[in-house]
Amino acid sequence: MTTPQRILALTGCAAVLAVVLAAVIAQGVAGLHGGLRDIGDRSGPEVVATSDAYFALNDMDAQVANVLLVGDEHNLGVGREKALGIYEQRRRQADADLQQAAAAGAGDPTAQRAIRAVLDALGRYEALTAQAILVDGETHHAAGRPSPTAVGLYRQATDLLKTQLLPAAAGLTSANSGALEQAYEAKHARAVRTAVGIALTGAVLIGVLIGLQIMLTRRFRRRFNPFLLIATLVAGIVTVAGTSTLTGEARHLRVAKKDAFDSVLALSQARAVGYDANADESRYLVDPARRPEYEPAFLAKTQQLAGLPAVTTPAGYPAALRQAWNAYGADHTDIGWSGYLGTEFRNITFPGERDLAERTLQAFLTYEQDDSTMRALARRGRLHDAIRFNTAFTPGNSNYDFDQYDKNLTALIDLNRSHFTKSIHAGEKDLNGWSLIPWAAALGVIGLAFAGVRPRLAEYR
Repeated sequence: MTTPQRILALTGCAAVLAVVLAAVIAQGVAGLHGGLRDIGDRSGPEVVATSDAYFALNDMDAQVANVLLVGDEHNLGVGREKALGIYEQRRRQADADLQQAAAAGAGDPTAQRAIRAVLDALGRYEALTAQAILVDGETHHAAGRPSPTAVGLYRQATDLLKTQLLPAAAGLTSANSGALEQAYEAKHARAVRTAVGIALTGAVLIGVLIGLQIMLTRRFRRRFNPFLLIATLVAGIVTVAGTSTLTGEARHLRVAKKDAFDSVLALSQARAVGYDANADESRYLVDPARRPEYEPAFLAKTQQLAGLPAVTTPAGYPAALRQAWNAYGADHTDIGWSGYLGTEFRNITFPGERDLAERTLQAFLTYEQDDSTMRALARRGRLHDAIRFNTAFTPGNSNYDFDQYDKNLTALIDLNRSHFTKSIHAGEKDLNGWSLIPWAAALGVIGLAFAGVRPRLAEYR
């Protein structure tokens, strides 16, 4: 092969590599940009919406129980009118959440069928609760003594909620969170692979340009070719910048999904299960025949929130949690509870998160102590006092303490959700311009390379 042929071959190789490098960067950026939008605008909100619907459905059921509990007494606990107001608020919230989930999953036929099934069951549930509330309003009764007809309708509604609505909503959350996890793993792996591909392709391109520079220097006895030197610098800059950008995208994805959204999901599920447990307290009081069912159900949900396997009764739970909390206070690595709150304490990442998490668990412990007080009142036959203590929103009562727990939990969710959004937006911002930059760099490298070898080739004419 003659010298001109070798020069043209190396220059052509550099041109091809420059195009390949641009294509690798552009394709990687396009895929990640779409992935960030999918996770941030569709998959993430879809998971939150279905989990939020689960919480709203449980509070609807708790408020129906509260309506039946207070009876004719207008100043007892939460009060009939306030309970009805909260019920209507949660009903609208559940409808809005399911509509949001339906809109987010518009392209998924399986998700659409599941959501339609939930909406159908919700319509039947609302019809039953409306009948129970109507019958209760037409029957005068003392607090905690609703008519058998009203209790029977409420049982049907609760059974529908437990056997169809809540499992369907939980299934949607699980399916959506699984899809989100798969999307994250795929996009994160793609970012890493693309970064490696950019580094390798760029290194080969730089090597070819350096080789061409050495050939020209030795063959024509000149120092450096300025055009090739600039082409090499451009190739190096776009390689380093591209690799850094894709590595940064992998980091943004991890912060958004693992550090932030995993906590959002666990805490949103904790909120939903917490409201289910809180509803079990009202069910326990309004339907004495089912107390043997509702008491262990409350404990099971408590264990989902902060699991302490050695505890077998609701009465023994507060002391066990207090012991675990004291151990944590002495050593923050000693997290002696599992469940959703355990997941959060093992994933504390952001400034201010630990303080909020600790306040949430402290408030939860207070609420658990209230539960023991409420059940003791009920067992001693002080039903009126138990209802007041359980449903009142004034300080010193169970519903007030549950509300304090819920406010801290919501603030913790909001903190993690804000970091999720920030990471998604930061990732999208870092990708701005990268659909054009690699192609402009490739054209620059090709133009400079040919400009650099042209005078040398002209010497052979």
